[in-house]
Amino acid sequence: MIQAPMSVEEMTLSITQEMHVNASLSVTFDALLEQMGPAAQTHDGKSLSMKIEPWPGGRWYRDLGDNNGHLWGHVQAIKRPTLMEITGPLMVSCPFVSNVQYRLTEADGGTLITFRHTALGFIQDDHRSGMTKGWAAMLEHVRAIAEAR
Repeated sequence: MIQAPMSVEEMTLSITQEMHVNASLSVTFDALLEQMGPAAQTHDGKSLSMKIEPWPGGRWYRDLGDNNGHLWGHVQAIKRPTLMEITGPLMVSCPFVSNVQYRLTEADGGTLITFRHTALGFIQDDHRSGMTKGWAAMLEHVRAIAEAR
């Protein structure tokens, strides 16, 4: 079956979200790294077994054990405690490349996280809506970790 070419709109994704955290920049950045690694979880609270190597070129991946897993991306830029930037396919198993940025700034006695995910590739509608919800849940988890410290 031959399908019609996808439009630019169908092949691009842009998600921007903000979250205020009642914690310092350094505490919030540490919470972000924890959420990207050992504290990463599914929407129903199950561990994703994620690992983050927090240095330029470091991997962000799902470790399923026994040398099995899924590469989500590489650290493109890191400037502690104000920037974490990832490039890669993330959780998508088709032609898809993403840039994910977490920018942290001091704001209102705490930290403002400005999150942006831009992508190009084969994006299904359910992935588009699922990513928006998933990133919001992830940011909420970062806030919960940081504010508990």
